Amino acid sequence: MSKKSLHRRTEILNMLNDKGEVSVQFLSNYFKVSEVSIRNDLSYLEKKGLLIRSHGGAIKNQPISFDLDLNERIKRHQKEKNRIGLQAAKFVKNGNTIIMDSGSTTIEVAKHLKDKKDLKVITNSLPIAYILAENEGIEVIMPGGVLRGQMKSLKGSLTESNIASFNCDIAFIGVDSIDSSKGLFTPSIAEASLSRNMMKIAQQVIVVADSSKFYKKSFVKINDIEAIDILVTDKNIKEHDIRQLESNAVRLILV
Repeated sequence: MSKKSLHRRTEILNMLNDKGEVSVQFLSNYFKVSEVSIRNDLSYLEKKGLLIRSHGGAIKNQPISFDLDLNERIKRHQKEKNRIGLQAAKFVKNGNTIIMDSGSTTIEVAKHLKDKKDLKVITNSLPIAYILAENEGIEVIMPGGVLRGQMKSLKGSLTESNIASFNCDIAFIGVDSIDSSKGLFTPSIAEASLSRNMMKIAQQVIVVADSSKFYKKSFVKINDIEAIDILVTDKNIKEHDIRQLESNAVRLILV
């Protein structure tokens, strides 16, 4: 390996550490080398386990994730989450009963439900309840439980026992991590159990997650990939993840 290549690869890792993600085009312009050279750099670093390739670039290789404050989650990938929320909300029809778990992406779904009529929405999320409470055509049902301050949501055995009495048309589920062969994951044991039970009572399960969730690891499994009916995400997921999801009969919506 030449000194120039070594320096460039070191700088790429430094950029990833600061920014979290970089594009091939940006790196090519920055280092004044061809995109082929940059792709070779990224392939080399990926083989060393130092980054993860994404569509058009690379992202930081994340350690196993732990719970973040909701406000911190909301700041991340905002444009993608907004597009995902808009598309996911289109599956809701007037008169539906839906259940929504807590999270920054399900909040985006809720924002796009304001014009719906005769909806019943069950949620453990205080922000979602607040957003939807402004619409007189939406009845908001909160299942009770212990307040989880970090996520502004309710959790625990009371929450789970209360939602078990409902039947819903759609469950909107947010996740912290997706493995296209192993399933859905989250940092919280309580959150995993609650989301799993929400999925059980719904006729249709729609998972909403931006593509960065495919390149993270998280602590607790929520459910298998086969439990998903529809996954709404952005276009930056890898081709092999698309094939794996489709082989498990998941309807994939890319926005």
